[in-house]
Amino acid sequence: MAAIPRRAALAALSAALAAPRPVRAQAWPTRPVRLLVPYAPGGGTDIFVRALSEGLAQALGQTVLVENRPGANGSIGSEAVARAAPDGYLLLVDTGSHVMNSYVMPNLPYQPLRDFSPVALLSRYPLLLTASGSAPFRDVRELVAAAKAAPRTIGFGTSDAAISYAGNLFTRLAGIEMVEVPYRGAAPILNDLVAGHLPTGWNSTVAAAQHLAAGRIRALGVTTTARTSLLPDVPTLQEAGVAGYDFAGWYAMAGPAGLPPVVAERMHAAVVQTLRNPQVRERLAGIGADLGVLAPGELASFLREDDARWAQASRDGLITRAQ
Repeated sequence: MAAIPRRAALAALSAALAAPRPVRAQAWPTRPVRLLVPYAPGGGTDIFVRALSEGLAQALGQTVLVENRPGANGSIGSEAVARAAPDGYLLLVDTGSHVMNSYVMPNLPYQPLRDFSPVALLSRYPLLLTASGSAPFRDVRELVAAAKAAPRTIGFGTSDAAISYAGNLFTRLAGIEMVEVPYRGAAPILNDLVAGHLPTGWNSTVAAAQHLAAGRIRALGVTTTARTSLLPDVPTLQEAGVAGYDFAGWYAMAGPAGLPPVVAERMHAAVVQTLRNPQVRERLAGIGADLGVLAPGELASFLREDDARWAQASRDGLITRAQ
């Protein structure tokens, strides 16, 4: 057998050393893990992730950092994760807008299903129609009457595509015209509601909980067909007279495409372990989170179903592409 030339042998060895090595579950993580929230600090996603991060750090044996990168309906932060190395050290926690963005935003620089690896569905949650404490309407019936009496004079704040859908679905089903006021996150909406600069807004239960408890804003209705145990006295929008209204938000964790399955499974296991901690579970449930966790494969199916939902909503004219 002919000897391999020394130069060729060195080149082969160099290529072998440079090739990416499989990530083993027991080898990850060996340094801090960053969870990127693509919205402003103080919003529902941010509050949820920060409540979860301490328990994840204990489960993983590494520091878990939360990083906010808001803008463009969550797409700026999502793009950063899509372009990151698929090594498990930068993961995205996003809402239903993650999938919906491909139907409402032109020239999205990534494809939500293709360019991400599902890790875990973290929670579902109802959204809330909230009102400023200084607003003249105290329930949905009074809001609808005021909007019919003076079309396009009442604003409603939204912070992402899914929450925008919730608000616009309400106006369509209620047969009224209101003015959507887009914000960069839930916290600015709540600040303007508290200050009386904005009459109504759509928020997650997670984001709004502390302001509701302090009496700074009012909850007019929840978006799901069942009331939330966090706010048992707040009617569903269907109960309040908006027939056919049913919508829920969700939080999910994903990594860049190509994330090793062992890393996704390890993080999913860490999420499950964290939520077994009674203190963490109580804290998250106390801000309105419905802690129904899905594993990576289950989340992949869930996201495909969500994508089909938004594709149909787009065909039906319930959501429109931004100009």
